[in-house]
Amino acid sequence: MCGIIGYIGNKQALPVLIKGLRRLEYRGYDSAGVAVLDKEKIHRTRAVGKIDELAEKVKQEEILGTIGIAHTRWATHGGVTEDNAHPHFGKDGKLVLVHNGIIENYREIKEKLGDKHEYKSETDTEILAHLIESHYKGNLREAVEHALSHVRGTYGLVVMHADHPDSLITARLGSPLVVGVGEGEYYIASDATPMLTYTKKVIYLEDGEVAEISKDKMETFNLKDEVITKCVEEIEWDDEQAEKQGYDHFMLKEIFDQPTVFEDAIRGRYNLEEGAAHLGGLNMTVEEMRSVDRIILIACGTASYAAMVGKYAFERLAGIPTEVDVASEFRYRDPIVNEKTLVFGISQSGETADTIAALREAKRKGAYVRGIVNVVGSTIARETDGGSYIHAGPELAVASTKAYTNMIAIMMLYALQFGRLRRITPATGQRLLKALREIPAKMNQILEQADKIKAIAEKYKDYKDVFFLGRGINFPVALEGSLKLKEISYIHSEAYPGGEMKHGPIALLSEDFPVIGIMTKDQLYDKMRSNIEEIRARKAPLLLIATQGDEGAKELSDDVIYVPDTMELLEPLLNTIPLQIFAYHVAVMLGRDVDRPRNLAKSVTVE
Repeated sequence: MCGIIGYIGNKQALPVLIKGLRRLEYRGYDSAGVAVLDKEKIHRTRAVGKIDELAEKVKQEEILGTIGIAHTRWATHGGVTEDNAHPHFGKDGKLVLVHNGIIENYREIKEKLGDKHEYKSETDTEILAHLIESHYKGNLREAVEHALSHVRGTYGLVVMHADHPDSLITARLGSPLVVGVGEGEYYIASDATPMLTYTKKVIYLEDGEVAEISKDKMETFNLKDEVITKCVEEIEWDDEQAEKQGYDHFMLKEIFDQPTVFEDAIRGRYNLEEGAAHLGGLNMTVEEMRSVDRIILIACGTASYAAMVGKYAFERLAGIPTEVDVASEFRYRDPIVNEKTLVFGISQSGETADTIAALREAKRKGAYVRGIVNVVGSTIARETDGGSYIHAGPELAVASTKAYTNMIAIMMLYALQFGRLRRITPATGQRLLKALREIPAKMNQILEQADKIKAIAEKYKDYKDVFFLGRGINFPVALEGSLKLKEISYIHSEAYPGGEMKHGPIALLSEDFPVIGIMTKDQLYDKMRSNIEEIRARKAPLLLIATQGDEGAKELSDDVIYVPDTMELLEPLLNTIPLQIFAYHVAVMLGRDVDRPRNLAKSVTVE
């Protein structure tokens, strides 16, 4: 959840660390801090608030040194205060560390350390620093290894010591860490974005590994002190992709990225002539694919709403019973899976703690376990036995947009791949693929209406409550539209299937409670239209997402946003985009921090 950056080399560390923190701010922005080692003295500066607060503070100090660590926090243990901000010192002020994760047995550790240790924060991290220091006998790596053998929980951490000015120690268990390899320098971070400016060569730490890093070499060990051989990999994103490129916010840029990255997601993964898809990363034989009698899609948040769309695709195209499970619940209810179950873990970051734990549980029970992720080299990508990257490029706004549509694209292709093997004809596959190839152009038609949608957002921005309604495959669209609005504008919103509105929620409707309905031309159009008539009779303000040419939508509603016609299965790929733009403009008009909404972080790496 938090963001970690470390540097050792020949450059001045502070500018590298501050720039790295800015790239990681989407992981947490309650507070931030930096520690730089200069001639056996550690300079630490911390500040509450966003990285700008810390950047202003360090301008007032002379902080020199070519080795340092920094952290941006999303609070778990302890409130948002400077004392709770990282980095944290040990007892004697020589050892300092940054940490992402949760030390579950920190109270037990604190009790064992005894009264000789005084703590200045409420965090589990400071107790970890004291624990490592208590094991220090001159070898810092061994102290970290010994201390971690007593820890229960998750961690990604980087440790620095005043007596070891030429090395950093880093370790990982359940919280991602990437090491960037430069010429006579190394970068350590929670993900690759802070190092894109400097290097594309990276090493991914695995769970249970500890690395000792100097400016000239990196050695990796397991907790048994055995040497581990690591491979250097090349990341495919570049620095330019991670910038706003003239947009006011990352979220707006990422909304407008969707036509391009959608093409990236499907390119080379289908055969139009055969009406078939082939995603080689599935790593299943034809016999294994035929043996699958159930699919489970595991995800959280936006990814779970994409999975709900995927459920329709797998069942309609492949005829395979499909369930969507919230990852945080899956592992705790003794799920029934076996060797004929195919489980997909869906996650933009590939580091979502709940999804990782759920996949591990499914794997233990013998299921086929595959991943659908965006970040190359992420934990889900490495721990599953196959799957696909969605190729959305870096998504730095906390609220997911382009990853959502690309996740749906990949699930459509998987559903087609299984469907052609089991039940659908080449002609049906061709119709789907032709419609899928038209999606980017139709996305652009919606994006061209951004100014119109902005004007509509102005009319709705001051309402305190909103309902989103959809039916069939557009119910997940309603859920996603509601989530976008609430997470970036802080307006209370809920989503319901259209037919459920009259089973209770309709009691809330009034002239002060608007409804946003998805009423595009599909098999449930007439049913949804009847639900909208029920809303209209209660005089609630009404905004509709409707298919181009549907003049009747104007008669029913106060406002209409039109989207191009497409196959019913593909409607969520288009219908979601105006809701993203609407939520974005409402949030901007309300003065919200669109890219960094309060209390949220991009990658939820703690349970």
